[in-house]
Formats: sequence, C-alpha cells, structure tokens
Amino acid sequence: MTRPLPVIRSASLSGYLELAQALGLNAPAMMAQAGLSLRCLDDPETPISVLAVRQLLESSAQAAGVEDFGLQLARTRRLANLGPISIVLREEPTARQALDTLGRYLRLLNASLLTHIEDHADVVVIREDMLIDGGGSVRQSIELAVGVMHRILLELLGPEWRPRQVCFAHRPPANLDSHRLLFGPLVEFNSSFNGIVCAAKDLAAPLPHRESGMSPYARRFLDQALSSAPGTTLDSARQLISALLPGGRCTADQVALLLGMDRRTLHRHLQAEKTSFSSLLRSIRAEFATRQLRDSDRSLAEMAELLGFSAPSPFAFWFRQHFGCTVSQWRQSAAGAATAAQDTI
Repeated sequence: MTRPLPVIRSASLSGYLELAQALGLNAPAMMAQAGLSLRCLDDPETPISVLAVRQLLESSAQAAGVEDFGLQLARTRRLANLGPISIVLREEPTARQALDTLGRYLRLLNASLLTHIEDHADVVVIREDMLIDGGGSVRQSIELAVGVMHRILLELLGPEWRPRQVCFAHRPPANLDSHRLLFGPLVEFNSSFNGIVCAAKDLAAPLPHRESGMSPYARRFLDQALSSAPGTTLDSARQLISALLPGGRCTADQVALLLGMDRRTLHRHLQAEKTSFSSLLRSIRAEFATRQLRDSDRSLAEMAELLGFSAPSPFAFWFRQHFGCTVSQWRQSAAGAATAAQDTI
C-alpha cells in the first residue's frame, strides 16, 4: 500500500507573493522551482504538497538572506485564514475548548503538523512539530506554525494577551527583533520543544459570546470532510511515537494502548501498510535526530534524552549504526553542504 503524500491547504501560502516580492525575490520562479503553480493560490482550499511548501519556505528564506521568513509570513495571518474551522472556533466558550476543536480538525489543514496540548497545573503547553519524510530543515515551517498559533490565540483572547513563553527547538537567529516584536521578550531557542506556554486561567476564561448561526453547518461540513479524509493506523502511530519519544515511554504496547488496541492488532495493521513498529520508530528517530543536528546546538546528552535513549552512548551507537558515521562527522558533512548551497545563490 502506497502511503498518500501529506497535503496542506494552499491558504498556508497566504501573503507569500507579497512578502517574497517585498524581499526582492522572483516569487513565481521560486514557486515553480518548488513544484508549485501560481494557480494553486486562486482557491485557498486547494490541497498542495507539504514537502513543496517546506522547500519553498526554506529556499525563499535562504535566497532572501533572512532567517525569519516563516515568522514574517505568520504576522499577516488571521483566524479567517483557517476557512470553515474559524467559524467553529469563534463560537467556542473558551480558548481551551477552541484548541481542542482545532486539534480535532487539524488534519484537514495540514496533514504533517502535529499539535499536542498538555495541561500542567497553572499552565497549558501547546507543542507543535512537523513530520515530513525526506529530510531537510523545517525551521521556517515550524516558525510559521507557531506564529499562526500565536495569532489565533491573540485574536481569540484579545490584543492584551501575552504567552508565558514561546519555545523553538532550533538555534536562535542572529537578530531576535522579529521574534520579540511578535511574541514578547520571553522567547527560548534550543528548547526541548516547539510551541507556546500559556497561563491556564487565560485559556479557561469565557470568550465574548459570538453567535453567527453558522457554527452547526460548519461543524457538519468539517465532520463530513474528516470522515472522508485519508487517515490510517500508520498516521496515528506516527503521531503517538513523536509525542512519546522524548519521555522514553515509546513502546509498541504503549502506542497500541493509546490507539485502543492490543500489540498484535497494531502489528497487523502496520504490516498491512507494509511497515512495522520498529521500522517506524527508527525512521522517526532518524528524522528528529537529523533535524536536531542541522537546526539546533543541543549537546549529545540532550539529543539522546529527546530521542528516548537512556544515555549518550546508546544514542551514539544507534546513530553510527543507522547513518554509517559519527554525530560529529554528520555535522561536518551537513555544514559543508549548507555552505556549498549558500554559495550557489
């Protein structure tokens, strides 16, 4: 069984043409190079390749010589850019319930974006991550996703709302002005996760009552779209593995339990999709490891913990077995490739 390529609404590129042109880029040429047609921007509901969007954002940032391209794109976003989902979110009684609703329908917006909402006493942590096969940096995509989430909360809670903290797993840019202008002073880089830390009381406060009369129709439309959208045990397992990996709790038994099945049933479902739990775990570990090495300055010990290893030595052994080189050798090779790519621009 061939796994369908993840897609995203073309609304994800809202404002791209204007920003690219303002930065001196040939926007149509950049899109064509990424395999995207200008016509996809005519209808915000057009499904386009997540991989192509990631490539477009990264290449645009590199060509323009700016580190905050995704963040600049996020600054223009409004709740309405989410399409029918925005109607439902506006009529939820609290922002916390709006987040749960957004999580329910997220697959309709972006099939590769993973959002985990965690309640911790007086704070709520909104974790954002990307699962994109094929390697390459996702820095711009992550900053766009976190920036859009911030804009959603700001529109729901009002202009006076501020997050407790905004975190990114990648290294900081040379200039932090854009991040501080959008998020405030409490922005952390080389963090253990990407996302936003909010005061629980802010998210639990009643939202202004909005009654458009359209919410039941929008919810019915979204539920129908969700029931017909492609979704498999493989997709659900990938999401759970990515969430459980940092805590060292990622076992087939645990994933099966959270999916409401036993281990044998999980293995049978994955086998039907031409994979296994162990190969899925290896591929996600490899994807996260290369991303950390490419985009962050985390130590070997920190990376080992994030990838579910008990100590740096087992992580180093696994890395050499999987990639055929040491961590330092991989970093040197990646740095050389990045320099060569920069020289061609």
